[in-house]
Amino acid sequence: MGLPAQELSRLRWRCRRGMLENDLILARFLDAEAQNLNAADLPALEKLLDLSDNQLWDILAGRSPAPDPSTQEWVERLRLA
Repeated sequence: MGLPAQELSRLRWRCRRGMLENDLILARFLDAEAQNLNAADLPALEKLLDLSDNQLWDILAGRSPAPDPSTQEWVERLRLA
């Protein structure tokens, strides 16, 4: 079962970023995976969304490690999107 429409809308808004590269990766990920997300997925994903654009880009580009082991799976999923 996926996320409720209101929660998915909130997540889409949080994925909008000031850095185009991050914005494109996150939008592409949500377009492909939104129907597969559930409430249990949100804490780790939101940890990544709490990062600044530069921190997030460094992680997605492989220049920095994920800040928390629980977010590493999400980093990989975002890279594949």
